Amino acid sequence: MLNADFRSGDFLALPASAGAVSGRVAAPAGQGGAAGFGALYRELNQEVSRFIEQGSGAAALSPEGRWSRAQALPSDAALSGLDAVSDAQRQAFVDEVLPLAREAAGRLGVAPEVLTAQAALETGWGRSPVRRADGSSSHNLFGIKADAGWNGEVVQAATTEFEQGQPVAASAAFRGYASPAQSFDDLARLLSGSPRYQAALGTGADARAYGSALQRGGYATDPAYADKLAQVARRIAGGGAQ
Repeated sequence: MLNADFRSGDFLALPASAGAVSGRVAAPAGQGGAAGFGALYRELNQEVSRFIEQGSGAAALSPEGRWSRAQALPSDAALSGLDAVSDAQRQAFVDEVLPLAREAAGRLGVAPEVLTAQAALETGWGRSPVRRADGSSSHNLFGIKADAGWNGEVVQAATTEFEQGQPVAASAAFRGYASPAQSFDDLARLLSGSPRYQAALGTGADARAYGSALQRGGYATDPAYADKLAQVARRIAGGGAQ
């Protein structure tokens, strides 16, 4: 029903030589079995190491190298491009949103920092909210879709669904609000009033338990939603948004 708003550009494509199911890199043609794989692994590891050490001034990575680098990076550094936001931008988002989260958090029995982390994950720290056709923000901080029972503003926007664990570009109807505060109010009303999300209530500061309960209820199709939410929440709890 609800989904994190990820874009196709936020995911590194698996190179053609990589196994789509296993995630292992296949041996190049002419090299067999473990020996071929080992040689390719060492080559990619050296390539990635050079790139990390030399930074953006290094030669561009190959598709295989980009994929290998993605696997080597900490998972919280690949959260849909969230790491591209500066510390100042993160802190500004938290300063704006955290006060709005407190009332809704009290109704849900969830820490305000967890709801702030959810808004950060859904909007890329406020950079990528659901937008109207004219480019203005719909103030939908949580990717809440407009179902048949919704009588308010409807905003048609691009999103990403996950089918069998893979991101797929899609278009969906989302709810529009007059203000961010209305978005928090609607989230609290939706979660507290639906039997599907009762396990999310009263989870306090446990962002993973909250996110997992939302996943089980069908809130998000991203299989890593709870993990990503927990990582963003840890970043906020560990020192504002640093």
